[in-house]
Amino acid sequence: MFDMKNLAQLKKLDENAVDGMKTFWAFDKAAFQPGTIDALHKQLMALAVALTTQCPYCLEIHRKAAVDAGATEAMIAETAVVAAAMRAGAAITHATHLFK
Repeated sequence: MFDMKNLAQLKKLDENAVDGMKTFWAFDKAAFQPGTIDALHKQLMALAVALTTQCPYCLEIHRKAAVDAGATEAMIAETAVVAAAMRAGAAITHATHLFK
């Protein structure tokens, strides 16, 4: 099912939901522009989110963008560990709802 070639189908969304997709692309572009947080750190955050949402497309896109922004393998590895800790931490803290 996962194939980066599938992203070519995004044009169908662009063609059939013109206003919504124009708005989405503008928002996406703005979100990743360097600001108070530089491009590298924004891409590492995106990579962590992609790991927790387990989106293979986002993983590929944001891994490449992070590397292009200067991420090292060590930075990517630490990002993966932080993402894992957040996901595990959420399971642990949600476990408190199991006890009445």
